[in-house]
Amino acid sequence: MPEPAGAVPPADRFARDLRGFGPLGILTILVILAGGAVTPLLGALLVLAWTRRSGTPWHEIGYVRPASWTRSLVLGIAFGAVFKLLMKAIVMPLLGAEPINRAYHYLAGNQAAIPVTLFTMIVGAGFGEETLFRGYLFERLGKLFGSSVGAKTAIVLFTAIVFGLGHYSVQGLAGAEQATITGLAFGTIFARTGRIWILMFGHAAFDLTAYAIIYWNLESAVAHFVFK
Repeated sequence: MPEPAGAVPPADRFARDLRGFGPLGILTILVILAGGAVTPLLGALLVLAWTRRSGTPWHEIGYVRPASWTRSLVLGIAFGAVFKLLMKAIVMPLLGAEPINRAYHYLAGNQAAIPVTLFTMIVGAGFGEETLFRGYLFERLGKLFGSSVGAKTAIVLFTAIVFGLGHYSVQGLAGAEQATITGLAFGTIFARTGRIWILMFGHAAFDLTAYAIIYWNLESAVAHFVFK
């Protein structure tokens, strides 16, 4: 039996419900966040599946083709590396953090852990966390609260706190503090630009710089570079 004139096709209704905040939309959000809690990579893959199936334009989660991939890569790497060094040498010492990151000190000189660590930092953190915490959460919260300066500020603060809390169980208070500050910086950039690729490159560079400092046992030297 044909549908009444003006009726929304079932496939379109399903996509609309995925984008909305009814029972299916809320369930989808919970599933994606649960996947992200298991691993950011799983959460990000679920975000991509949701974006495609819901018909959400890719640019709404920050997937905008840059004018120059090379420029974005270079800027992202430079920003991430410098930001990490500033955090390690100035910000975290001022917050009273230990020079040694106990949660990841086992990586010092650990050649066997290199492949998994590189994959986790580049794919899991750079791609996964940025897609989930910046791209997806900013899109969902933006749909709820709008795009005013006040709304964007609240979204940046909220996502930074959530990002920080997500690091507490493994890295403790210092890790949560660092992640919150990072979330504020990355979230502010995303709120202003709506573009995610530089942040992905920057996030990966941030973590890889941290890894290099740990691997070559330079944590104390960098942490005491400014404050002896």
